[in-house]
Amino acid sequence: MASLDELYRQVILDHYRNPRRRGSLSGPHVHAEGLNPSCGDEFSIDLQIEDGVILDVAIQGQGCSISQASGSMMTEAIVGTTIDDARALSSTFKLMMGITEGEDPLDPERPGAVLGDLEALQGVRKFPVRIKCADLPWTTLADALDQADA
Repeated sequence: MASLDELYRQVILDHYRNPRRRGSLSGPHVHAEGLNPSCGDEFSIDLQIEDGVILDVAIQGQGCSISQASGSMMTEAIVGTTIDDARALSSTFKLMMGITEGEDPLDPERPGAVLGDLEALQGVRKFPVRIKCADLPWTTLADALDQADA
């Protein structure tokens, strides 16, 4: 199990040091910002959505390795998905983190169950105070998707 923990740690550090889709979008897009006041983590997201599909995403922010890595992993997972699929993935992530309760979040039969690199964050559950860090990008994503639906 120690080698798996080390692999997960490396995935998190890679996304923190080399965040994917860092920047902002020009042209029409939806923008949302999130803040975790308990630790000072900041996160913002731009989504380009067309016909219910997330075509592009860009993120900015600052904070701990967990919040920033979670956001980077999230961007890779949602580009090319529908709004509904992004919401299902968010639901799966929240189940994995213990934020919500329900069926096994990693059951391959469950919609949105394939988390890929995001599974590296499941160890954060051992540190309840850090769960909000991992969830900040997802909460910000939900705000952006709500704007897109409005």
